[in-house]
Amino acid sequence: MATMQHRLSALAAIFMTAAPTCYVYAFLPSPVSPLLAPSRPTPNTSTSSSSLNMNKKSKRKTGGGGGFGKKPTINIKTKKKPKIDNFTYAGSIRPHAQSPTRIVDPSKVLAIPDYAIDGIPKKRGSTYDIEIKTPEDILKMRAAGRAAREVLDLAGKLAKAGVTTDEIDAAVHAASVERGAYPSPLNYRNFPKSCCTSVNEVICHGIPDMRPLEDGDIVNIDITVYLDGYHGDCSEMFVVGGRDALDEKGRNLIQTTYDCWVKSMELVKPGVNYNVIGKTIQDHITPKGFSTVRAFCGHGIGQVFHTAPNIYHYTVNQPLDEIKAGHVFTIEPMICEGLADPYMWKDDWTATTADGGRSAQFEHTLLVTEDGVEALTGKLENSPLQFWEEESAIRKGIWLGTSGNARERAEELNSNKVETKK
Repeated sequence: MATMQHRLSALAAIFMTAAPTCYVYAFLPSPVSPLLAPSRPTPNTSTSSSSLNMNKKSKRKTGGGGGFGKKPTINIKTKKKPKIDNFTYAGSIRPHAQSPTRIVDPSKVLAIPDYAIDGIPKKRGSTYDIEIKTPEDILKMRAAGRAAREVLDLAGKLAKAGVTTDEIDAAVHAASVERGAYPSPLNYRNFPKSCCTSVNEVICHGIPDMRPLEDGDIVNIDITVYLDGYHGDCSEMFVVGGRDALDEKGRNLIQTTYDCWVKSMELVKPGVNYNVIGKTIQDHITPKGFSTVRAFCGHGIGQVFHTAPNIYHYTVNQPLDEIKAGHVFTIEPMICEGLADPYMWKDDWTATTADGGRSAQFEHTLLVTEDGVEALTGKLENSPLQFWEEESAIRKGIWLGTSGNARERAEELNSNKVETKK
């Protein structure tokens, strides 16, 4: 799950030498705590298909990172904001009705995050210092990563025509809890669902709702689980109806996104500067006519959902930190057909492209090892092999990392996939 980069274009020239900064972005109030509360019934917060599931927003001051697109102005005479019911959407996707926020019974999971009840994260990771994970940290993060992968694979199987993203969210919620894990997005800064589902022009943080998926849709499903005190975070693209249901431009978008992602991960190892990641991504996609989103970035992860380092998916013309063994972070480029500037919906979560062009994204939680990098959320024996993996110009087949152990496991996994196809 990406974090949002706070960018003030007016100050860009002044701070040309300063490293970009990312901030977690979310403002939607939660109608109820997602923890089981028998003494307090859950209100029915479902709405009609023309509106979003939300209560009235509390008054707040909006910062520079709080919006893209047109914001309402104050009427000087009445001191009131004008109605924004005439909100203009950039593409064809519209918000639909949402089911009530799902409930987690604390007795069914190994641990709950500190924001589960009120939506406010209490444990803060460092802004600058990158944590080197201990062997115990790594062991638990492997477990969280595997659980996230299992849930993502299950969710992906449901990405079929006629299935709603709310149904996918329900399955994700149940599968997470079955594994003793809390679905990390749920009530994180008041996000109302257990996963993010971003369809077509939605860049990221799409809220699952009652819209049925259609053949030819491309959907990113973003899964994070909190297992035994640690988060595991991953996302993947799915094509509703399969490869033949998608037009050539859409296939090229997904292939380019996947290839730039793998190409950047291939370079991760101790001693390399973090700025190599974004440069590799931008250098790969730009000649192909695509653009990379700058407003959202990857992040460090562990006991805290979002922490240092910030992972930029574009060229940063200055040295950043040096990658070291024991670092754990996500790489999750968001690549767009046209404009890459996000256009925010009224829910203050859903970010679409400003021109309605489609967007694609992939994400792994990565562990830096002494001899390379491993995907803690890597695919498993029963994970599907997608066409972009088979047709990759960077590395064909399922990618699990560059370490000796990861290469060996990937070779075995891909061999089994080939044998199964025969």
